[in-house]
Amino acid sequence: MSFQGHFRPFALKVILGESVMAQDITKQKHMNFKEIAAYSLGLFGFQAIVGLLNSYQAEFDSSILGADIAIVGILILIAKIVSAVFDPIVGNMIDRSKSKNGKFKSMIMYSLAPLLIMTAIVFLKVPFTGVGLYVWIFVTYLIWSLAMTLGDVPSQGIASVLTPNPTERTNVVSISNTFKQVGFSACVVIVPIVCLIIPNGSKVFVASGETDTPMISSEYFFTALLTAVLGCVLFALIPMLNKERVAYVATEKTTFKDMVGALKNNKPFMLVIVSYFLGFGRQMAMGIQVQAANVILGSQNLVAVLGIVTAVGSMISMALCPVLIKKMGEKKTYILLSVYGFVVSVLSFIVGHFNFISPENKVLMVLFYLSLFLIGLQFGAVTLMPMIMTADCVDYYEYETGKRMEGAAYSILTLTIKVCLALGTALGLVFIQVSGYSDTVTQIANGTATGFDLGTKDLVFFAYTVVPGILALLSVFPIFKYDVVGEKKAKIASELAARRKNAE
Repeated sequence: MSFQGHFRPFALKVILGESVMAQDITKQKHMNFKEIAAYSLGLFGFQAIVGLLNSYQAEFDSSILGADIAIVGILILIAKIVSAVFDPIVGNMIDRSKSKNGKFKSMIMYSLAPLLIMTAIVFLKVPFTGVGLYVWIFVTYLIWSLAMTLGDVPSQGIASVLTPNPTERTNVVSISNTFKQVGFSACVVIVPIVCLIIPNGSKVFVASGETDTPMISSEYFFTALLTAVLGCVLFALIPMLNKERVAYVATEKTTFKDMVGALKNNKPFMLVIVSYFLGFGRQMAMGIQVQAANVILGSQNLVAVLGIVTAVGSMISMALCPVLIKKMGEKKTYILLSVYGFVVSVLSFIVGHFNFISPENKVLMVLFYLSLFLIGLQFGAVTLMPMIMTADCVDYYEYETGKRMEGAAYSILTLTIKVCLALGTALGLVFIQVSGYSDTVTQIANGTATGFDLGTKDLVFFAYTVVPGILALLSVFPIFKYDVVGEKKAKIASELAARRKNAE
């Protein structure tokens, strides 16, 4: 993959809009409740759209359009890699922006219309077959990915300019990403509501002894349209109600080569990115939750149950994350939660296996849902940590070089997140295909089968629990060398505050 031309990744001179003394930087509060709520709800809305595509697109393409689910996963991965070129370009566009409303805020506004339109188009029932169908799936998802990037990069990057206080920033990121995590699963609540409204649609609740009925095309489309409208309205709250307090002006043009060099010279950030990539199993679990609900719980519409159980755990862990960071620091918190995630994922798989064998056992059923909740406890916090640590790495780079790299950092972070999401979804869908899921769904629809066998259930649940747990454990190793914590982090914040004060 090559990049041509020049990019300007926020090699910036920082000028604070408000004068702050170095010794007071960690004590001053800049953001009010309205701003924090707007940022949080905005991320909720945006992530609801992302979660919809991640959870339902493959199932829609397979069950409605007739595409091979494994091929769809591969096409999604390729589209994400191709669209990755757009991430640094968006960072450069933000850098070049002369908008008086704020560089990040203006880019978010530009993203709203294409994001809404493309979300609906992806879920259109089209008459294409064969190669034409796969071209349609690839092109529409690619364009949607580009539209998503227009909103994703600035919504991530704006966190570093909302407040100069690193402690306040950590708290804001923690709160907002709790909403973001919940937003990712919002579609699992919207789907049953739409299914209840659409005539002659699928069953929301499946009685004992009944077989599930698949969603029809109109249910997918109206779910997408409703999610897109609500998501974009909420996303618009970020530029409407927030203020960019850390202002800056571009100092020089920077080539992509220079951007890579800056990344290589920012060892803490490199460690964060490598760690996040190794832990892509978190995205894998989310990418197959619709299929997992169908196999494990007996209905794809019960994905709301699966999503809510893990989401509650995620919300609690995100709320506790600032407390853990305050007591232990980012490094130890990340390591602890990742190791915990591996252990609880393996235990959940074991409990799930015996629950599949004896579904009438109430104790096993309770333990099964408890284990899913316990998985969620590490899911949210470990997802949140890279956001907090990236903001700290931006400060570290400015401390060492005198330049900031918001654009480069958040472009690379969002690129990594998207590739991991696509890679996780693709690998998860391969597990789904190998498990015999698609064949069994067809047999159930034809009346030749009444449910999934134990082998299919075990393999799908293994992909949903153990594989992400193993990858979470692998993600720990780079973090052992991460050192922007404790006194060093506080020293950086104070020094930067002093420099900015002197620059006034």
